[in-house]
Amino acid sequence: IVDKSWRQTISAAKVKPKVIEFCDSAKLLDRFRESEILLDQVQKGLSDYLETKRSVFARFYFLSNDELLSILSESKDVKLVQPHLKKCFEGIDKVKFLGDLSIDRIISPENEEIMLMTKIDPVDKNVEVWMLELEGMMRLSVRDVMGKAIADYTNTPRPKWMQKWAGMCVLNGSQMHWTNEMEQLFLQQGVRGPVTMLQQQVAQLADMTVLVRGHLSDAARVTVGALTVIDVHARDVIKKLVDEGVETKDNFGWTSQLRYYWDGTDLTAQMVAATRPYGYEYLGNTFRLVITPLTDKCYLTLMGALQMIFGGAPAGPAGTGKTETTKDLAKALAMQCVVFNCSDGLDYVAMGKFFKGLAACGAWACFDEFN
Repeated sequence: IVDKSWRQTISAAKVKPKVIEFCDSAKLLDRFRESEILLDQVQKGLSDYLETKRSVFARFYFLSNDELLSILSESKDVKLVQPHLKKCFEGIDKVKFLGDLSIDRIISPENEEIMLMTKIDPVDKNVEVWMLELEGMMRLSVRDVMGKAIADYTNTPRPKWMQKWAGMCVLNGSQMHWTNEMEQLFLQQGVRGPVTMLQQQVAQLADMTVLVRGHLSDAARVTVGALTVIDVHARDVIKKLVDEGVETKDNFGWTSQLRYYWDGTDLTAQMVAATRPYGYEYLGNTFRLVITPLTDKCYLTLMGALQMIFGGAPAGPAGTGKTETTKDLAKALAMQCVVFNCSDGLDYVAMGKFFKGLAACGAWACFDEFN
């Protein structure tokens, strides 16, 4: 109706090209007002429709209306949705479609693959439904691979083990075994425990030095690089425990470290009194930040805040890594972290949509340029 009215108006303007003659008609204003009311109704109807899609798959709340419409417009052919996956899943660049269009694996931007425990069949399903299924299966599959990697750690030489499994499972699986080995040594050897562990850490780093100098695939090189960062920090932590003569796992020097525990089915992370469940968000095979004493303090503060259901506000000069440290803690716990760039143009509608998404999918939010 609006389009028809507009075309009639333009046609009439051609007949009467003089502005004064053409705009003198009283009907013209009424027609424009009527069109505005109709367009408002269309806009509201569209917003209500998009809201139904977002209520099913909460990650759509973090997309603009234009981005969501782009996904929905191509949902008849499931393969056309593939370029949009990165907008919803940070670690998924694409998925592998089989001949019957079912999905059997997810692929990261670094071309690392995770096999899904059960294939996803997107045929004849709305895009928000099969993407919700993909999200659930992603978490189950990462947990399955994590369990297998942790179990395989004691059966495979470490240099081979770290090239065999997905990057995030290597990093967190290794940290879990580091925690377990250190606490066992505390029980068995007391104050000698950290000394034994330090010797083991130094030997592991020497093995990694040899590994890095040899031939590695690009993916393995990224994994080894990220694990080296974590292992160097672990060595420094143990050296500090040795210097302080720590003899029990209840010492603050040990409990203040980010520790991982596997109970056979689930991974949890602990830091002093804070305990957080592992999120199993697939993050791909990425580098990790170098961990400094300041990073440890920031982690400790944020973990404590989370335990008390508070937020955190890292403060400091520009470019010192406040946002990246927050994102790195999210990686350490395998949580989805959405960075939101604040600006003067924000209104309550955009913020409401963002908070709905956070509440619905349990993601972390990092408000950049909050001031």
